[in-house]
Amino acid sequence: MTVSTGVAGRGSANSQRRGGAVWLAAGLVALTCVASMPAQAQVPREAKAHPPTAAPSYVQYTTHDGDTLYEIAGRYLRDPDDWAVLSRLNRVAAPRRMPAGIALRLPADELKQDQESARVIATSGPAEHAFGKSPFMPLTEGATLGEGDHIRTGRNGFVSLELPDGSHVTVAQDAEVDIARLRRTTLTGAGDRVLDLQRGEVESQVTHATKKDDRFQIRSPSVVAGVRGTRFKVAYDGDAHTTAVEVLDGAVGVDPATLDGHAPASAPPPGVPLQASAQLVKASFGSVTRTGEAIGDPVALLAAPALTQPARVQDGKTVAFDLVPGSAAVGYRVQIARDADQLDLIRDLRVSGPHADFGDLADGTYFVRIAAIDAHGLEGLPQVYAFERRQLGLSASAEPRAGSRDYEFRWFVSRSTVETRFRFVLAASADLSHPLIDRTDLKGGQLVVSNLPAGVYYWTIVAEQFENGRFYEKSSAVRSFTLAR
Repeated sequence: MTVSTGVAGRGSANSQRRGGAVWLAAGLVALTCVASMPAQAQVPREAKAHPPTAAPSYVQYTTHDGDTLYEIAGRYLRDPDDWAVLSRLNRVAAPRRMPAGIALRLPADELKQDQESARVIATSGPAEHAFGKSPFMPLTEGATLGEGDHIRTGRNGFVSLELPDGSHVTVAQDAEVDIARLRRTTLTGAGDRVLDLQRGEVESQVTHATKKDDRFQIRSPSVVAGVRGTRFKVAYDGDAHTTAVEVLDGAVGVDPATLDGHAPASAPPPGVPLQASAQLVKASFGSVTRTGEAIGDPVALLAAPALTQPARVQDGKTVAFDLVPGSAAVGYRVQIARDADQLDLIRDLRVSGPHADFGDLADGTYFVRIAAIDAHGLEGLPQVYAFERRQLGLSASAEPRAGSRDYEFRWFVSRSTVETRFRFVLAASADLSHPLIDRTDLKGGQLVVSNLPAGVYYWTIVAEQFENGRFYEKSSAVRSFTLAR
């Protein structure tokens, strides 16, 4: 993403990221905050030598008629030989065929998980991926990714993934993300997903949970995620050692990580839901937490800003937007995408003032998302507008004909393959309010006006196009000339 001066950036490509994690589950999420000092200085030696041991967790399985421990272990446990564990745990003889309705305990940390894949639904700009230690290859729409894949984007590079449950993850520009885990627990059908954010920003749109032990995890130096059925963004600033969280929908639970930067002890194995978080950041609120300090209090996000001319066709040399300034805003973020949900991002700017210029852009229909940035560095609520990019190069000129009182007007359009009609307006006032001539539906690029009396005249030419049920027009600058007596 392009960052302009005057607004603090969200992250640093050179930032070192250690530990940290985001836990997402049916009723909670954990925020991890990792202290910046070395781990050796944070954790007492005794704690390292004798880490606390979590109590074993179990998941219940109700038998079907004729089930055996051999079959149950083969279907639902990572190691089929763990039938012996089930036998001891449930005091059931291994060869025995059991009737339906017996409740058995299965060790949660031994449950089998089937690997799944994510589908690339949109990509723009420099975006590539590598599996393990393989070389990086360009990432294209329709590709599938799984555990072990590493995603890397460059400037104005964006990737959006669709997960098997319909959730979406958008990797912003200048970011690196590892797919550490993408699985579904065989017994419960719950998803277990872990993304390691090495640098940059990730935005998530997470579907509502269907299983109590559904989990979605994002690991970074110090970040937070939200409950199932939420839309949120997390961004880590490596220079300031702060994590910004903005919640647009749902709620986000915030919890500290362990002192050594590893996953909190409250993160359970597959099949076991997380416990409720102590602090929630609700929709329309954000939080900024400095590494090693207390969790930041929720802050109300700034209201969505507005465009000054939301219906204007972007027909200039560059695509530019002017925003209505907000009194509490210290900057703005402006993004362009091909879709209203901003999954197919193509441009991203942070600016210090209410004006953003993206340079040239191909003709088409796009969507711009704008948000104000407050003094905490939090992005406020967004506003999305559809806009048309239609660069219609219109040139016009006029000159007198020698030896006469006639004036010849010429015009032409460039960069357009659509049939164009023209309107010519000539008046004695600069506002063209009372035209002397108003000719419409002109097909050519020339018009001669004869026998004009002496005076000052003002004129313009309007190019008009109709395509795909929509009407477009562009006027040349109002020009003037003086006809001497």
